Amino acid sequence: MLFILYRMGIFLALNLPLKASYWVAATVSSAYSFISRNDRNAVKSNLRILYPDYDEARINRLTTATFVNFAKYLVDFFRFSKVDKEYIEKNIKINGIENLDAAFKENKGVILAAAHLGNWELGGVVVSILGYPFAAVVLDHKHTDVNEYFIKQREAKGVEVISIGAGLRRCFKALSDNHAIALVGDRDYYDSGIEMDFFGKATIIPKGPAIFSRRCGSPIIPCFLVRNDDDTFTFSFHKPIRSRHTKDEHQDLAETTTELLGVLEKTIREHPGQWCVFREFWKKIGWKR
Repeated sequence: MLFILYRMGIFLALNLPLKASYWVAATVSSAYSFISRNDRNAVKSNLRILYPDYDEARINRLTTATFVNFAKYLVDFFRFSKVDKEYIEKNIKINGIENLDAAFKENKGVILAAAHLGNWELGGVVVSILGYPFAAVVLDHKHTDVNEYFIKQREAKGVEVISIGAGLRRCFKALSDNHAIALVGDRDYYDSGIEMDFFGKATIIPKGPAIFSRRCGSPIIPCFLVRNDDDTFTFSFHKPIRSRHTKDEHQDLAETTTELLGVLEKTIREHPGQWCVFREFWKKIGWKR
């Protein structure tokens, strides 16, 4: 059933003009945001942590915006076949690309640390189309048909796909070959991360970027592709974060992760309606307990 819904979305996204596709997506997702109470309440709960002083009306507007932005993210994903260098030049402003170029010149690989913010999938495609050797570390979808479709969409644009939890050796190989690997730094899926304060509250945060940086010497480049009000995008590559390498590995990982979280928090606060996390982030320590 889910894949049938995806197929319907794919058909509309590829056959309607982009603005019309966005309109349909926004209309459906706005309605869905009120039908799906659990998801809506989770988003509202998260937003209250980010903005404890916001009144209920403003929280509600940001909540609906989160659903709309995620629906537009799916439209963009369905339309990957239309993304090329001309599309990038027309629709995406890129800031800080010199940080990425300088990182590659170190010949130790590059760790691109993203978040579930804006359009992280499109960001990966842009990196690949611009000619950088690139692999995305992804979570397999529980529905086989959907998972296969997602993999094909990425690989069709030159993105190497590494399944999370099973591709550790491939990640190290990619970095040793001076390739970039992309990791999301805002959600730990296996309770194997590190307990940190995120927006002032404790949760489990992925330690993958810090581990790869410490063991391989690879710079971490936080990067985010966020949507502008006119549905164009801004893609920002931040200055590199580098891991310390002392005898205290836990402290090294904690310090590197803290520095990364500072960038994540600032960027999410700037674009709260684009942080697409549909479960209560701080309800429990970790995601599986």
